Amino acid sequence: MSDQLRADLALVAELIPPGSRVLDLGCGEGRLLRHLMTEKACTGTGVDSDDEQVLQAIRRGVPVIELDIDAELDHFADDSYDTVVLSRTIQAVRHPGRVLPEMARIGHRCIVSVPNFGWWRNRVSVVRGRMPISRDLPYTWYDSPNVRYTTLTDLEEFFAASGFAVEQRIALTDDGRPLRWQRGANLLAGSAVYVLTRA
Repeated sequence: MSDQLRADLALVAELIPPGSRVLDLGCGEGRLLRHLMTEKACTGTGVDSDDEQVLQAIRRGVPVIELDIDAELDHFADDSYDTVVLSRTIQAVRHPGRVLPEMARIGHRCIVSVPNFGWWRNRVSVVRGRMPISRDLPYTWYDSPNVRYTTLTDLEEFFAASGFAVEQRIALTDDGRPLRWQRGANLLAGSAVYVLTRA
């Protein structure tokens, strides 16, 4: 069972201090938490609603709870974690405007990673009349867990309207490397990782 991290998850792991208490929302198979537990002596909990993903996380030795992120984050106490991670999940939740405040209530720092629908190759696909498929958006339109798509510009406006300040944004190329020109991220980045704090 491979515990190799996707490029964006490796970056998220770098942003989390050793010994942190981490809540990973939409943890999937638990790779990030497993890495943090073994490499950085972190403790934490994963949350996912997919039965098979939860089983995979348990097999990795990751403490995981099967919950609906949209409706059941009230199970967690205020300030019970140092960092709350929402990795490539915000586009799959139905009510991100409810989820973000809950994240801030539960943890001191929030880290969100997201694919960028505004990446230039995605735009070209749409202009050609096709929904984009890429490393960061690998699903066909009819088989996607994503219920919404966002550009980085739209997402940052949403963060601000939700009462969050972007402490750090790291835009990534389509193969997961930090983008050299961060100013053009909305056009050039395949995805991005954000560190958020309450404004």
